Amino acid sequence: MSQSRSDAPISREDIKNKLGDLQGEALEQVGEAKSQIVAVAAGIAVAVLVAVFLLGRRGGKRSSAIIEVRRS
Repeated sequence: MSQSRSDAPISREDIKNKLGDLQGEALEQVGEAKSQIVAVAAGIAVAVLVAVFLLGRRGGKRSSAIIEVRRS
């Protein structure tokens, strides 16, 4: 472990300030990552919906019966 540069004892306020700085940085990074993840998830959801729609449409055309109605 590295030694501190000064011989002064570490106070409770020093620890509290350092943890606050670390928490601020972590929250910043989480916020940036969250917006990117939400954008990617929305894009994937739209792509899946379009694919399901197109596959369902194709399946409906392929397996639909042709019914002829004759009036007498």
